[in-house]
Amino acid sequence: MPGRLSRRAVAEYVATSLVEGKSKKLLFQQLAAYLINTQRTKELELIVRDIEFSLAEKGVIQASIVSAFDLTAETKKALEAFVKTQTKATQVSLSNMVDPSVLGGVKITVPGRELDQTVAHQLTVLKTRFKKA
Repeated sequence: MPGRLSRRAVAEYVATSLVEGKSKKLLFQQLAAYLINTQRTKELELIVRDIEFSLAEKGVIQASIVSAFDLTAETKKALEAFVKTQTKATQVSLSNMVDPSVLGGVKITVPGRELDQTVAHQLTVLKTRFKKA
């Protein structure tokens, strides 16, 4: 990755390399070295987001799931199938975070989209509707 490249060009390079199966360790070392050498370490979060979007375009989705409780293997499988059908992805990777404040339900976040079916969100929606009435 010579010279100064756009964030999207860097993200495309990393995403393509990941899809091709190149060594993640070596790839991330190269990315870190590039960001340090070009003094762009503050852009890391944006570049990661761009990598996720680029991977999504290639059919590889990293989905984040927030739930009030640990998910069973069966539930994870169902959520993975749901994300695959909704995004037309060929490969889905789930990361689950437990947050008791959501009370129940799930919130699914994929690059560019979010589905919030948590009890906390639904209560907030109801509260907002009653304030307007």
